[in-house]
Order: sequence, then C-alpha cells, then structure tokens
Amino acid sequence: MYATRILRAQHGHHHKPNITGFDPTKFAHAAGQPRYDPWARAEAWRYTGTFSRWNRFKNAFPGLGIATVAFAVYLGYEHFTATDDHHGDAHGNDHH
Repeated sequence: MYATRILRAQHGHHHKPNITGFDPTKFAHAAGQPRYDPWARAEAWRYTGTFSRWNRFKNAFPGLGIATVAFAVYLGYEHFTATDDHHGDAHGNDHH
C-alpha cells in the first residue's frame, strides 16, 4: 500500500480539495429537474412495444419454447412405448 493511502485512511475519507472551485454536486442540485427533455421522445421507443424488457427476453432464444415442448413429447413417447432389451440382465453375461 502507498503511504499516502495509509495517511488518508487515518484521517478519514476526505476527498482532495478541488483546485478549480467547481463542485459538480452543487451544480446538479442547483440545476434541478429540467422542465422539458428534448430527447424524451427519441428515447421512449427503446422501452416500449417490440423493445420492451419482456419482448427482448422472449426473443433472445427463438424456438426455445417449441423445442422444449417437442423434447417433452419425445421423452413421454420413449417412456411409455420404448422397451428396454437389457432389463434384468446381469452385466458380463455375454449381452453384447
């Protein structure tokens, strides 16, 4: 660790003084909320309609829903119709 960090840690978490005198937090507080945002209409499309959070999530994996259903149907078919030829056989009894 640097010695300056150790010294700052002993005296608390004080920030260095700004030599320009400009304080961004005071400036932001004095500015307040803008009455009119000229970019609000241009940014609104990003969060509505096709580009809403749900639609972006849903369209991230196209075909995942139908693939899941098809796989579940396949597993059900195999479970109920397929026969197990090796059921009950002991390993090593020439079953190959």
